[in-house]
Amino acid sequence: MVPVVHSHRLRVRYSETDQMGVVYHTNYLNWFEVGRTEFIRHADLTYRQLEEKGVLLPLTDASLSYKKPAKYDDEVEIRTLVSEITPVRLTFSYEVVRVSDGELLVTGRTHHVFTNTAFRPIRLSRTEPAVYDWLEKQHKGGE
Repeated sequence: MVPVVHSHRLRVRYSETDQMGVVYHTNYLNWFEVGRTEFIRHADLTYRQLEEKGVLLPLTDASLSYKKPAKYDDEVEIRTLVSEITPVRLTFSYEVVRVSDGELLVTGRTHHVFTNTAFRPIRLSRTEPAVYDWLEKQHKGGE
């Protein structure tokens, strides 16, 4: 079983770089958010719709490993997949790759917990079983 990988491309903007033209390190976390937002959009669901259903997905932990820098005007691809899922937790894994040469720039993971609007943990498999099933299917390779 190979998880489904969603890819999203973007071009590095000047405002995302430092004086040397290198992407400032915290911007990768923003790109991870773009990756998971677009990943969820493939379920014909937006974060806003999920929140309207009373389901939040707060971040509990993040890790990044920098391999090579992205630079101003590079086109990069954010590759996102569900690497772990339980009824109460979800982990996304990411790769940021430069499109022009396929160079791996950054890898990372974000850990989340499913909560209600009062930030109390919920079991997504009970609250929104269709959403949970879709995420689990992505983790298992879209079977």
